[in-house]
Amino acid sequence: MKETTVQELKKKKDRNDDFILLDVREPHEFHISNIDGTLIPLDDLPARTDELDQDKEIVVMCRSGARSANAVKLLEEKGFKNVSNLVGGVNAWAKEIDTSLPVY
Repeated sequence: MKETTVQELKKKKDRNDDFILLDVREPHEFHISNIDGTLIPLDDLPARTDELDQDKEIVVMCRSGARSANAVKLLEEKGFKNVSNLVGGVNAWAKEIDTSLPVY
């Protein structure tokens, strides 16, 4: 499985790269802390993959990286080619990039 570090993600965001940051957490988690991802909870993802552009790079995130790893597998099984898992999730981002975000 391809992985993206929070440092790599920050560079992508800083360069305004054309990619999708897919957040597979639950809405209440998204409201605690988010980094401007597209929210599609993991349980909803199988029915909503048509909302994602298969031609774009997709970085999948959750709280710590476990649910997003499952989402990456699901997307790859559905034919998505350029998908990666954000190592450590939003909590890694909060610890290493933006310490103003809450860790939960």
